Amino acid sequence: MKVCMILTNGFEEMEALGTYALLRRGGLEVDVYSLRGERAEGRFGLTCCALKPFAEFKDEGYSAVILPGGPQYKELEADPGVQQILRDFDDTDRFLCAICAGPTILGRAGYLKGKKYTCFTAMNENFGGTYTGKYAETDGKIITGKSAAATMEFAFAILETLLGQETADKVKKDIYYQK
Repeated sequence: MKVCMILTNGFEEMEALGTYALLRRGGLEVDVYSLRGERAEGRFGLTCCALKPFAEFKDEGYSAVILPGGPQYKELEADPGVQQILRDFDDTDRFLCAICAGPTILGRAGYLKGKKYTCFTAMNENFGGTYTGKYAETDGKIITGKSAAATMEFAFAILETLLGQETADKVKKDIYYQK
């Protein structure tokens, strides 16, 4: 099963890399796209290279799209191509996943209406749904995470939803996760 993640400069490293690593541990194939060619520089200066250029995005049967947070959310939200992908995934009943500032993109576009969701508390607006404040929230085809501190819970929610509880539990065991 494949998912895609979209980054640009200013992405939150923990949310992108932590989610990526946990999803890969669970057996998901993760394609990472950059709005700026083959690179993206994180909020704290980490540069990721050899990413897939977003201009060449091809829907390869992805089950979910993932939007990490960080200051990048403004550029992602303003990009017509990103908005089109969200519409396409929603129209074809696939998962929209976002963490921290990322759910703001989903909320402003109307995907959180009537849904339970979470996001960075200070960025919560009236999105027409129910803000829970949990570290991770799944409601139908929407999976949201609260903050960088919630990265593991967010990734586990994606794993559980896409690959099942057994896979999520195996990854937790493999990394000695205890709650």
